[in-house]
Amino acid sequence: MAGARRLPRLLLVTGMSGAGKSTVLDALEDMGWEVVDNLPADLLQEFVQGGRRTVNAAVGMDVRSRGFDPEMLPELIRSADGVEAELLYLDCAGGELIRRYDETRRRHPLAPDRPAEDGIGREREITAPLRNAADSVVDTTDLSPAELRDELRRRYGDDSDQPVLTIYSFAFSRGILRTADLVFDLRFLPNPHWVEELRPLTGADQPVRDYLAEDPSWAETMGRIESLLIDWIPRYWGAGKSYVTVAFGCTGGRHRSVVIAEDLAARYRRRDDVFVEVVHRDVDKGSSGA
Repeated sequence: MAGARRLPRLLLVTGMSGAGKSTVLDALEDMGWEVVDNLPADLLQEFVQGGRRTVNAAVGMDVRSRGFDPEMLPELIRSADGVEAELLYLDCAGGELIRRYDETRRRHPLAPDRPAEDGIGREREITAPLRNAADSVVDTTDLSPAELRDELRRRYGDDSDQPVLTIYSFAFSRGILRTADLVFDLRFLPNPHWVEELRPLTGADQPVRDYLAEDPSWAETMGRIESLLIDWIPRYWGAGKSYVTVAFGCTGGRHRSVVIAEDLAARYRRRDDVFVEVVHRDVDKGSSGA
């Protein structure tokens, strides 16, 4: 497991224009981080090397920043002494970026006299080296500003000595969870939705839990998943990642995924070396073949 964080963090926030960089920097500032946006590239080295830091700091850069060089930035940010340097890349689907540009009537910085989609395609190609080098990629396509802030709080808001494990349940019918590090598809398990008396219930209710426990594959499934995570999750900590998100999906996000998320969280909460948080994304959104 990762030990106590001994150094302040230095985070380079970059990615696609319109993917939420301003929201991210505002959220980090609210968490007490020192924030600088659109720092010219020729000042980045001075900022990085300019004395020992005592607080977490975030630097926002994208194609609008003077001297922006996607090939050079990862090496430069990681050359910093006295900090834990990280690179966060913000991504977003092209269709959603176009919608955001149309909604705000803004011009894309790489296509001021052309449709936004031209600039989006060019920017995706230019920033590919940053995405490939990123420690974390957050896809904001399906995230509201409030949901993005919650995701940032889980990743960057906790400076305790413990790593953070966030366990999600979600509905495939409402879209895959894009921010997860590991995703498990539970749709092969018996579906309580097709049992009339269980349909209005959720995975928090004992009859649903009892129904799933009766299936011969249930105990084996739980054992295999737990064994896999016990092996894999410490590898994330060992690589310096202080947070991991594991997501369990079923059709409607109300029954199977909720039960496994809660059961796995209960097992991990018996340990004293990790902080566990559970989020049920779709449990309150109505039945849709859960």
